[in-house]
Amino acid sequence: MSSPTGPASGLPVRMPRPRQPGRHRRPEPLVAPEGAPALVLAVPGTPSSATRGLADEVISIARSELPGLDARIGHLDGDDEEFPSLSTVLVRAAEERTARYEQARAAGLEVKEPEGPVAVVVPLLAGPDGALLRRIRQAVMDSRIAAELTDVLGPHPLLAEALHVRLSEAGLARADRARLFTVATAADGIILASVGGDEAVQAAGITGMLLAARLAVPVMAAALDEEGSIASVAEQLRSSGSQQLALAPYLIGPEIEASLLAEAAEEVGCSTAEPLGPYPAIGKLALAKYTTALGISPQQPQGAPVR
Repeated sequence: MSSPTGPASGLPVRMPRPRQPGRHRRPEPLVAPEGAPALVLAVPGTPSSATRGLADEVISIARSELPGLDARIGHLDGDDEEFPSLSTVLVRAAEERTARYEQARAAGLEVKEPEGPVAVVVPLLAGPDGALLRRIRQAVMDSRIAAELTDVLGPHPLLAEALHVRLSEAGLARADRARLFTVATAADGIILASVGGDEAVQAAGITGMLLAARLAVPVMAAALDEEGSIASVAEQLRSSGSQQLALAPYLIGPEIEASLLAEAAEEVGCSTAEPLGPYPAIGKLALAKYTTALGISPQQPQGAPVR
């Protein structure tokens, strides 16, 4: 039995482990600084419960990586309480920051007047899409709120990892090249489908090279929103010897109608994987854009090693 002063005599006393000194010491966990701007995820596409659920999962991942993070969702085409627009979310974040400051002052606390950006806006886009980015930028300007707009999430090794996982889930690629088994339906040529024109294709091509290294098969990027682009790339892959093609969407999901993917796959006679969706890498990359913008990121998220 134990006494008020500790364990009974003879029982071991559990002492706290001393903090490891030197360069091998574990880093302190990163937490959101007090009063830090909100992370506002700018979600393109038609608002829906599915889109909202996807965005919620991405935000949840970001929050798990940075405790205390104020993270919100602003829909590019939102217009109501369930799916608030990006401008509305920014205005609300500014109002709440001002209200917190005024309440603290009223309570007699010595607090510093808020300064700097109210929010950091992170586009939920894997690659650049000029039309969507212009609309996001315009929404930020229309809000008249001091907010910083980051780049899109890619290209990045973690997106190559996510594409590999989606292909393997669809039975179109081995989950691990090191394992000695084959996938009968594995593709020997990958079409990386992007939206956003030539700029998006070029950016997707960088991630495509990383994916090709993982799969040891040719990968070429094409634009879903340019007529004939997917078919042209399919022809190039087949003429170079690939016979079993697969379509890998270099997309999060909301930025394009799902029917376009199915139509493109049917046009060139190949199977397709699912969009990236709320893969954990998406939340980590969104957070990395936020922390880098604020200068509080200890390091960029690293991609998994090629196996």
